[in-house]
Amino acid sequence: MFKHIGVVGAGLMGSEIALVFALAGRRVKLNDSDPKLLDESVNRLERVLQKGIDRELYAADAIQVVLPRIQLCTTLKDYSDCDLVVEAVYEDERVKSNVFKELDRIVSDECIIASNTSSISITTLASQVSEVRRARFIGTHFFSPVSKMRLVEVIPGLDTDGSIIEEVMSECRDIGKTPIEVKDVVGFAVNRLLHAMMIEATRLVEEGVATPEDIDVACRLGLGHPIGPFQLMDATQISLSLQVQEILCAAYGDRFKPRPIMKQMVGAGYNGKRSGRGWYKT
Repeated sequence: MFKHIGVVGAGLMGSEIALVFALAGRRVKLNDSDPKLLDESVNRLERVLQKGIDRELYAADAIQVVLPRIQLCTTLKDYSDCDLVVEAVYEDERVKSNVFKELDRIVSDECIIASNTSSISITTLASQVSEVRRARFIGTHFFSPVSKMRLVEVIPGLDTDGSIIEEVMSECRDIGKTPIEVKDVVGFAVNRLLHAMMIEATRLVEEGVATPEDIDVACRLGLGHPIGPFQLMDATQISLSLQVQEILCAAYGDRFKPRPIMKQMVGAGYNGKRSGRGWYKT
């Protein structure tokens, strides 16, 4: 069991990754270079806890019990005592690479470094740390909202040691998640399935076959999905979906080519809930 967890990035994903570890009794350090984002993350997590979380492994922890387990940090220098660090910054290889280079200089030799990337090769990211640490570098792709979604894709790189895979899989189970091991390919497993569906759903809208609202209803009631593709894009930001599709397209060709309307919406600032308008108006 890991006792001291570090999470880098206090956005939607990073803050809730920190929360699920804290709910499981771990001491967590949550880092972001922007103090404002750290403050916002605390407010967000308070709202998540107030709404309640459907979980089997956790007691009904009060806000005053859980949140004090999360220490806010504006520098990675505080991470020298971490057993496991999960990177959850913006989905950009350059940004992530800078984080890993800095962590490699700070954390102990025994610390495991994990990336929450949704589409970038783990082997490629691992190349940013020293050769000896690559055996302890792995992918842990959580799903949004992390407090609700049980799945974690665990992705070993070419140099990841087998014992590290099992340690991380075991930790995921301990915090109430269900891990699956996935080969290190661009987009892994779930995003390749998801974005193939998103692209086809967007094409249906472009062709006037159905509205985003009706397609979401069809996916919820006809396919049993908890949320429709357009609701999901709005919740996670359309620009992120566009970015992932561009990465997939570069790797696999035109079958993952983003639809023109996606680029138009992002260019116009219609980026989903946080901007007040996406496929839906809020």
